[in-house]
Amino acid sequence: MDFNADHFTLFELPRTFRLDSSVLDKRYREIQAQVHPDKFTQSGDAERRLSLQWATRVNEAYQTLKTPLLRAQYLLGLAEHDVGAENNTAMPPEFLMEQMEWREAVSEARIAREQGELEQLHYRVKQRMNKRFEQLAELIDDQHDYALAADRVRRLMFLEKLLFEIDDAMAALEA
Repeated sequence: MDFNADHFTLFELPRTFRLDSSVLDKRYREIQAQVHPDKFTQSGDAERRLSLQWATRVNEAYQTLKTPLLRAQYLLGLAEHDVGAENNTAMPPEFLMEQMEWREAVSEARIAREQGELEQLHYRVKQRMNKRFEQLAELIDDQHDYALAADRVRRLMFLEKLLFEIDDAMAALEA
């Protein structure tokens, strides 16, 4: 195995956003079986260190590929198209208004202790994200429109953060 290989090459997968997660899981288990540090307990220090490095590399690659937002960012990076989340925060006003409305709804449901409303918000945000992931697949895999894909990734980052806020609100109500 080549330590410098990209994540897709490491798992012998095509460089696409659409990914068969069962194939990824299978390849992950196969590779981990080869490089897991437990296999090298009787080996020398160098081999044990190398095994640990490989296991860490495989875990990081697996986590990146199995998480749609991370996979999209990784693919854009491979295409030398930075998402620019740190310095490109400009968003259309209607998107920002929608974000404010979502957050206000979360805040109101949290204050009113409306678990059902939070669950509905979670479902709606998750549905919106799934639609955006489908759009990302088209933009990255089919159209190769990396600039627009980067914009959609930035928007998804907002939605992901909102989803975490909803999850936190639900957890606070359950505590």
